[in-house]
Amino acid sequence: MAGSAILVAGAASGAGKSTVTSALCRALAHRGVDVVPFKGQNMSNHSAVTPDGGEIGRAQAMQALAARVETDRRMGPVLLKPSGGRSHVVVLGDEVAVDDAVSYGDRARTLRPLVLDALTGLRREHQLVVMEGAGGAAEPNLLDRDVVNLPLAAAAGVPAVLVVDIDRGGAFASAYGTWALLPERLRRQLRGVVLNGMRGDVSLLDPAIEDLERRTGMPVLGVLPHLGEHLMLGVEDSLDLEAPGRPSPEEGWFADRPVRVAAIRLPHLANPSDLDPLALEPSVELRWATRPGDLSDVDLVVVPGTRATVADLGWLRERGLDRTLQRLVENPVGPHVLGICGGYQMLGTTIEDDVESGAGTVPGLGLLPVETTFRTPKVVRRDVGRTTGRSGLTAKGYQVRLGRTRLLEGEAWLELADGTSDGTPDGPGDEAAVAAGAVRSWTPEGCLRDDRRVRGTSLHGVLDSDELRRALLGAVAAVRGRTFVPTTRPYAQALEDHLDHLADWVEDHLDLDAVLALAATAHDPEDPPGW
Repeated sequence: MAGSAILVAGAASGAGKSTVTSALCRALAHRGVDVVPFKGQNMSNHSAVTPDGGEIGRAQAMQALAARVETDRRMGPVLLKPSGGRSHVVVLGDEVAVDDAVSYGDRARTLRPLVLDALTGLRREHQLVVMEGAGGAAEPNLLDRDVVNLPLAAAAGVPAVLVVDIDRGGAFASAYGTWALLPERLRRQLRGVVLNGMRGDVSLLDPAIEDLERRTGMPVLGVLPHLGEHLMLGVEDSLDLEAPGRPSPEEGWFADRPVRVAAIRLPHLANPSDLDPLALEPSVELRWATRPGDLSDVDLVVVPGTRATVADLGWLRERGLDRTLQRLVENPVGPHVLGICGGYQMLGTTIEDDVESGAGTVPGLGLLPVETTFRTPKVVRRDVGRTTGRSGLTAKGYQVRLGRTRLLEGEAWLELADGTSDGTPDGPGDEAAVAAGAVRSWTPEGCLRDDRRVRGTSLHGVLDSDELRRALLGAVAAVRGRTFVPTTRPYAQALEDHLDHLADWVEDHLDLDAVLALAATAHDPEDPPGW
């Protein structure tokens, strides 16, 4: 079975490719298969950091967690981070250029050997690679520059299955249309169909399934039911970001006076998984905010990360959200405010940006005594630390930023571990060293205003730390007269439970033995057909 591979392609964006890939990785890991994920090219502002400081798409990090393996730069060799009509191009974890759609087309063709080499390397080292496609598998205008869908599958000699969203209607036309539009050399790679998001009686589909199989020669390998009220975590596609979350019923109750949290939905929102831990708290009511009225009657405002800090700060001002935030903070009994990465930068006094936007010096919101200067190279690293003061609660996460934010006065909110007392070189510390008090030095990070109502950090994932999140929400609830009873389930366990649920979903409704049999027909990784 070594070197097996299969591509999970889609008839369109939002068909469920990422979810099905995660589900397959966890289900096959349950079966004892040495499985890893791969996506040749991803377009997303939602990224994650590998242990060696590389940047990959967040979906691939979730899929690696599903497969119970560590992330690897090769799992996502090309990442495009869109920003204002252009995309920052990340290749094997490092940013190399900023391209528009036309110039990237030329670059994509030159990246084909690199993408195939990354895939081949993973196939040599693991039993099975579950590849994820991007967008629609049959886009005639993009096939000559495609490095992620069926052209890659053909170059690697890997079979593919097509995921089709049946919930939105037109599923059979989409499946047949995808197959019919493809040139024969790519059509041969499609070996099965997965219908995703079915509501109701599956037997009603039987005549249409028979017709599709007769027309295309592709078997329908399963009909996956709609996941219903199951809360998706780590979503990446913008189509999945209709709402950050809702109060979780996991404890069997809802608070009468929940902590009301509004997250500002920035146009270039990045890393929305920072909000996932809030969505899992049963006594938190979480909603998006896009206009001043959305910030009325809230207890905590989160200004999240962004791929375009200056542009999104301008959007805040156009909407009047800047004045609303300033007025709320001036009110001594107003809500708390948390800024994360780009949101933290916005809360400061000034932003000096000659790199990302080229706007030069831009005034910030003036809510924290910090200033930010953008410069290269980008900071990409994992970190672990603790809150300042007597509490010393563990904080961990990752940084992906061009902005360097400097504390002008006052108190840092966090301090990050820089090496350990046993002589480990300077660099990100580890959680065990922090817990054991074996850290050699600390670096101040973030800012906490004197009134302790406004704070910010460059650390994505900071709310994943259970004790820190509970302490913050508990403090907000206490001063705002709300009810906060924290979930008893650690966030890390919630992620595991989510992935196990997806594994059961495909085990029950997809022919996994057929998927494995298809994957085993892939060409030997030592002898791929090539581009």
